[in-house]
Amino acid sequence: MKMLLFYIGLLGWMCVCCVQGEDPYRNFNWVVTYGQISPLGLPQRGILINGLFPGPTIECETNDNVIVNVVNKLDEPFLITWNGVKQRKTSWQDGVLGTNCPIPPNSQWTYRMQVKDQIGTFSYFASIGMHRAVGGFGAFNIQARPVIFVPYLKPAAEFTLLVSDWWKSDHKTLRQRLDSGKALRKPDGLLINGSPRATSFTGQAGQRYLFRVSNMALTTSINFRIQGHTMTLVEVEGAHTLHESYESLDLHVGQSVSFLVTLHSPAKDYFIVASTRFTKPVLTATGILHYAGSTAKASLPLPVAPTYQVHWSMKQARTIRWNLTANAARPNPQGSFHYGTIPITRTVIFANSKTKIGGKLRYAVNKVSHINPATPLKLADYFNIPGVFKLNSIQPTPRAGPTVLAPSVIGFTLHDFVEIVFQNNENSIQSWHLDGNDFWSVGFGGGQWNSTLRKRFYNLNDATTRYTVQVYPKSWSAILVALDNKGMWNLRSANWPRQYLGQQLYARVWNDEKSLFTEYDIPQNALRCGKAK
Repeated sequence: MKMLLFYIGLLGWMCVCCVQGEDPYRNFNWVVTYGQISPLGLPQRGILINGLFPGPTIECETNDNVIVNVVNKLDEPFLITWNGVKQRKTSWQDGVLGTNCPIPPNSQWTYRMQVKDQIGTFSYFASIGMHRAVGGFGAFNIQARPVIFVPYLKPAAEFTLLVSDWWKSDHKTLRQRLDSGKALRKPDGLLINGSPRATSFTGQAGQRYLFRVSNMALTTSINFRIQGHTMTLVEVEGAHTLHESYESLDLHVGQSVSFLVTLHSPAKDYFIVASTRFTKPVLTATGILHYAGSTAKASLPLPVAPTYQVHWSMKQARTIRWNLTANAARPNPQGSFHYGTIPITRTVIFANSKTKIGGKLRYAVNKVSHINPATPLKLADYFNIPGVFKLNSIQPTPRAGPTVLAPSVIGFTLHDFVEIVFQNNENSIQSWHLDGNDFWSVGFGGGQWNSTLRKRFYNLNDATTRYTVQVYPKSWSAILVALDNKGMWNLRSANWPRQYLGQQLYARVWNDEKSLFTEYDIPQNALRCGKAK
């Protein structure tokens, strides 16, 4: 009897310890509404979250459980995706039409995610139609746990900057234009935190500040700089980097970085500048870095930046390096994972293209232009619903022939180590994003990719991990990715009109094991739609 009581007590103690040891919860309740905004001086209808444009910033810490209840007060379905958040073992929370049924008007749905083993600068945005063209986006910052060493001195404060291109048109007007078969016209302006020139940050002379900068644009690469100051790059999309200093840095659509900036200049105001790259005309947005106590205003000219020089941008991109001595989100060195020595399981080449189908503009990957079925691909896969999609409907290499409309899905085996080459044969810069995973951006080059280029152009030692990669005009970019996250994951053009018109696909990462060690069950609150109702 005494032994029985001992074991019962021991079990109770273990349960208490487990409860006390659970990672913290951060709860958010978001109400999504329309509201009048005037970013470019013209009143227009925007999408607000809790009345805010841009939306509220999520601040959390590695391994936190983030619970976001979204109340949809719009007149049409709504979803949010979490750009760069891996959603370990749960593509159910990814918030795109291939994995989630949309939240109907006047209803709500709760996202439940853990920012497992991640640190860095991320974002979120509305993922249906052209909602994100008028708001519904914000910052998602993940701090390192106190036990994790960060490879730079603690800054006096952090500043978050969201750079976005902007149209004076309503999101429904923009969507109708794309649906009619026409390309989206050029943006009307550029914004920093929702304004072309009103954003201001205040710091103390001599202090060091962390600037988190995200390119939230729909179509446009940007160049970012701060007048009279150098910027030390310390983090790119969740990976600590070597401390290179830049006068200006290119950020392509969907990318995020963190800079350290020391206020060492004479006390006054200085312009913070973002300008478009590879566009005519060049659009510019400015903010102000204000030295506390100063009264001198910022003065022209603005610091200059490149405008179209593609080679300059590619050369700069190669200077960004992984910090092999820094700790990751877990207490182990980033560089302990020697990605360059891992045998490649499979090579896949994806070529983007522009075409017309039925007289209407479409974009495609390997001659498949993706369409979203009424039943999300993940639900159809989970419930074995026939007739929704065909596995490997997209080929792993470019093919000849006409472009077809279809749900575009390619299969991979869980734990495959895959080389993906993005081949861009067009004259415009491309940007690609992979949900559910990060990857090593190992190479850029002009012309057509072939296997001999690995030895000449690949960085197999200290390329950074990231979740978005640019592909320059008439060029290729190569990534290596360890597909260790089971699920249905969106691989898409971060250039949103191209994504909307078909330049995306889904990677089904799978094994036949039914286990919570590899994938969580469908959430109890999962929405049902299409054939899954």
